[in-house]
Amino acid sequence: MKLKTHKTTAKRIRQTGSGQLQQPTTSAQHLRHRKSARVLAAAKGYKIMAKANVKRFAKLLPYLGK
Repeated sequence: MKLKTHKTTAKRIRQTGSGQLQQPTTSAQHLRHRKSARVLAAAKGYKIMAKANVKRFAKLLPYLGK
């Protein structure tokens, strides 16, 4: 039986060339006016996902990296 990809997760998570998972950095949009430029600059782009979360997201994205 084929497994289904969780589409919302697939739009947010991407894989690097070395196989690590990346997720968008948080805290970039909500209540922007009270955050410093330094914090907002750090919140741009993607960051490498923690190893504790990789196994959980691998279940949601069964065909990622195949």
